[in-house]
Formats: sequence, C-alpha cells, structure tokens
Amino acid sequence: MQVAAVIGHPVAHSLSPVLHNAAFAAAGLDWTYVAFDVAPGAAAAALDAMRTLGIAGLSVTMPHKEDVAAAVDALDPAAAALRSANTVVREDGRLVGYSTDGPGFVASLTEAGVGVGGRRIVVLGAGGAARAVIDALGREGAAEVVVVNRTASRAAQAAALTGVGRVGSIADVADADIVVNATSIGMGTTELPLDPRLLRAGQVVADLVYHPLETALLAAARAAGCTVVDGLGMLVHQAVLQQELWTGRRPDPAVMRAAADAELARRAANR
Repeated sequence: MQVAAVIGHPVAHSLSPVLHNAAFAAAGLDWTYVAFDVAPGAAAAALDAMRTLGIAGLSVTMPHKEDVAAAVDALDPAAAALRSANTVVREDGRLVGYSTDGPGFVASLTEAGVGVGGRRIVVLGAGGAARAVIDALGREGAAEVVVVNRTASRAAQAAALTGVGRVGSIADVADADIVVNATSIGMGTTELPLDPRLLRAGQVVADLVYHPLETALLAAARAAGCTVVDGLGMLVHQAVLQQELWTGRRPDPAVMRAAADAELARRAANR
C-alpha cells in the first residue's frame, strides 16, 4: 500500500482525507491518505519523515506552505513564483514541491463553463490563496487582474505576480467580468466582502469560502443575475491535480465532489 499524507492545521485539511480516500477507492488504487498535525516550524522535519517512512505524496496546508517550499529539493514554476507549495511529490529520489491551488481554481471555473483568457478579473484579498489564484489567472491569459486589499503594499506584492496585475479599489468590481472573493469574509457568517449593488447580470462571481457552501456573497450574486462558482470546486480540483501528480492517474472529480458534499451534509446534520 502507498501512503499519502497531509500536514497543517486540522481545520484547513478536514475534508482532504474524505476527498482523496474516496477517489483512491473509486479508482481501485491501493493507496490511503492520512492526516498529521505538525507543529508550526516543524515542516522540514516532516519532510525528513516523508523521506524516511517512504510516504509517497504530501499535501500541505497552513502554516507550512512557505517552509515546505524552502525545504524541498526543487519547485515547479508556480510554487517557485509564490515561494509556497501545497503538494510534495517523490521524483527520482527528490522531493519536488508544487502549487495546485491556483490551477485548481482555474479548473473549477472551467468546469462551470467560465473561461479566463481575455477577461478582466477582480480578486479580493492578497493572502496565500489570493496569491495562488492571481498567479494562475495571469498564466491562463487574463487580460487584467485587479487586486483589492485593505493593505495597499500587500496588494501591490500580489499584483506583481503577473504582468497584467494592478492594485485597485472595490469600485473596480462594477466593471469586472469575473469577481473572486479570496478573503475569509463570509466564512461561517452572513457578512459580505462587497456592496452587492456593484454586481450586475452577466458577471461571474466565485467565492473561495465553502463554509457555508452558499455564502452570502453567492446568494447576492445569484439575485443579481450572476453566474456563481462555489469554493468547493477549487478544493476538489486542486486535490485532483495532487492525485494525478502522485499516482500518474487522473481521479474523477465527480467522485471527490460527491464525497465532499456528503461529508458537509453529515456535519451540518450533526450540529
């Protein structure tokens, strides 16, 4: 049996074992996925354990992504640009770090029938998730990526990840083709990251928050006639890319999505 593992904050990876193990089982792969709570600052030691124990693949969540990127043997271009890795793969005796968050987000848009090329996109936030999304949008041919964040210096750093990025304001939402909430606003609350009067029919609104799955932002966007993309899509598709890197086989995203939906429903019923 091959073992894949996740290290990081338990809240950040609580759905990962459900997704990955469902896909392994559906594909008939003799793999299992387990979670390890690793203390902040101990990411390098976790990689040493990966080498020693023969763990075949690793998922990485906060707060370890930057430390892992600094400790692996090599990085893919996205992980190198972000100085952050959420996936580690064994390749010819080396540990190679990848960033699948941004490509996973783009894949979730594609699944919803939304293309990125030539589109004007506003991203709310400049943290780790936002940076991964911004980098991927630039790589996929967005015409412009406008970064809106409370701290202008962080917005400028995030916008610099792509040649089509700039710092903007919340007013830019009105002219955007795609609006992405990459902040935690709305997680477990009815708070909105923007004034819904800025939204209009024909826009695409994506929210990286998936607790609740239908956030207040997505509800407001539906009411305004927007196409909406929930945060679970990114979680599923970044996991699809992780498994493909580990096993060489692409798992069925529908299997992962169904497992995640069932688990979220179970948790909601037990509250």
